[in-house]
Amino acid sequence: MTPAPSSTAPSSAPPADEAGPRPRTGWRDVANWADWAALVGLVVLVVVFQALNPTFLSAGNIQSMLVAAAILVVLAVGQTFVVATSGIDLSIASTMTLAAVVLGIVFTSGAGLLPAVVAAVVAGGLVGLANGLLVARGKITDFIVTLGSLSAASGLALVLSDGKPATIISAPLLRLSTGSVGIIGYSVVVAAAIAVGAHVVLFHTRFGTHVLATGGNAEAANATGVRTARVKTAVYVIAGLLAGVGAVLLVARVGAAEPAANTAFLLNSVAAVVLGGVSLFGGRATVLGPVIGALLLTALVNGLTLLGVSQFYQPLSVGVVVVAAAFLTRFQK
Repeated sequence: MTPAPSSTAPSSAPPADEAGPRPRTGWRDVANWADWAALVGLVVLVVVFQALNPTFLSAGNIQSMLVAAAILVVLAVGQTFVVATSGIDLSIASTMTLAAVVLGIVFTSGAGLLPAVVAAVVAGGLVGLANGLLVARGKITDFIVTLGSLSAASGLALVLSDGKPATIISAPLLRLSTGSVGIIGYSVVVAAAIAVGAHVVLFHTRFGTHVLATGGNAEAANATGVRTARVKTAVYVIAGLLAGVGAVLLVARVGAAEPAANTAFLLNSVAAVVLGGVSLFGGRATVLGPVIGALLLTALVNGLTLLGVSQFYQPLSVGVVVVAAAFLTRFQK
C-alpha cells in the first residue's frame, strides 16, 4: 500500500542560518549611540572640563552657560520646525539681527519697551512669512530663498540703523538678563517655556503631525489632505517669530541693538539641530535633542574659554563635533 501523503506542508521559511542578520540591540548598536549622541557628548564634556578646571561646575559658571545657551535654544527650536519639513533657514541669525535693530529703533523713539518687543517679534515673523511664501508658493529652493533673505535682512538692519548700535537702557530688560530663580535665569525660563510649548505643538497637535508628515513625504501628505504649502509657510513664520524672541533676549544680554549679524548663531542653530538627532531629510524630529545640542555647544565653547584655549580653535572644535554628529545620523533608526 502506498503511504498516505503527509498533511503537513513543508515550511517555506528559510533555515535559521539563512534567515538573514538579526537586528542588534544594546550598546553595540550604533543606532542607539546616534540617538543619544548629544546627551552622551554633553556628559563627556562636563566630566572632562570639570576634571581640567574645577570652576566649570561652579554655580556662577553654570548660570552663565545657561543664560548664554538660552538664545541658541530659542533659535534651535525655530530651526527644528523648518528642518522637520526637510527645509532649512539660513536667515535665522540675520532675522534676529534685524529684529534687534527694530526693537532699538522703536524703543529709542520713545514708544516704550512693550511696543518695541512686539515690533521686534513681528519683524521677525514678517521675514519668516516672506521666506515661507517664496518657498511654498513660489516653489523656490529653501536654500536660495533663505540665503537671499540672509543678505537682505542683514543689509536692511544696517540701513535702518545707519550701521550704529542703539543703546537700550531698560530695567525690565536688565532683569530679564540678570534676574534669576536660584541659578536659573529669567531668560532660561523663557527658553524652557518655548521648548516645552514647541514639544506640545510638534507632538500633541494636528499641526505637528502635519509638519512631520510634510517632511516625511510631501506628496503623500498632500494626497491625504494635508495642506503642505500652508504647513511650510507656517514653519518659516515660527522660525521668524522665535528669531524675534531671540533678538529680545540678545538685546537684554548685551544692552544694545547691534546691527552686525552674528553668523555663529546661524551655524550653531543648525549644529544643535544636527546634534539633537533631527533628520535633515525631514519627517523625524525632536525638541529635547536640539536643546541638549545647544547646551553641548555652549558648554564646549565655555570650557575651552576657561582652559585658555585660543578662540581661533573654538569654531574648529564645533565643526568637528558637528561632522561627527552628522556621521552618526547615518545610523539612526
